[in-house]
Amino acid sequence: MYKAKTSFAKHAFNIIKAYVKTKNIDKFKNIEFPVEFKHNLACFVTIHNNDGSLRGCIGTIEPREDNLWLEIISNAVSACTRDSRFSPVKPNELQQIEVSVDVLSEPKKVDDLNELDPKKFGVIVTDGNYMRGVLLPDIEGVDKVEDQIKIAKRKAGLADMENEFLEIYSFTATRYH
Repeated sequence: MYKAKTSFAKHAFNIIKAYVKTKNIDKFKNIEFPVEFKHNLACFVTIHNNDGSLRGCIGTIEPREDNLWLEIISNAVSACTRDSRFSPVKPNELQQIEVSVDVLSEPKKVDDLNELDPKKFGVIVTDGNYMRGVLLPDIEGVDKVEDQIKIAKRKAGLADMENEFLEIYSFTATRYH
């Protein structure tokens, strides 16, 4: 069975396990939690199958909760139940999944695509209104900035729009397994 190496990944996995088994995570919400969770940061929770294939990934690019503890709870539940690419995680799958948490820096506007490096920076592509696509940094198979932007544009529904009409932001992420 999967054994998380960090407190962030362990917390996310415990939330997923509790939610998938009982649909009840109330006991996690009002407890004293470690100091490293007290920061108000955005994060993504990613679920992989043991073979490395993606099983779910949901996150925020701006924090929505009061602290990282609650942000991970919200995104862990969403990753295991609301990723539209997958059916909800079932109890019999809990033995076959691994979890990581990416904690994000504050996004910064990109004026020159040469500033980007897909191994170091994630991207947010937006039309400045409601359409927005996000791609985390260091995604396997994404080695060029052009590919990274193209994927984020497609996710935002902006694939046909020229880059010059879009706003592009970068961020860093620290991944915890």
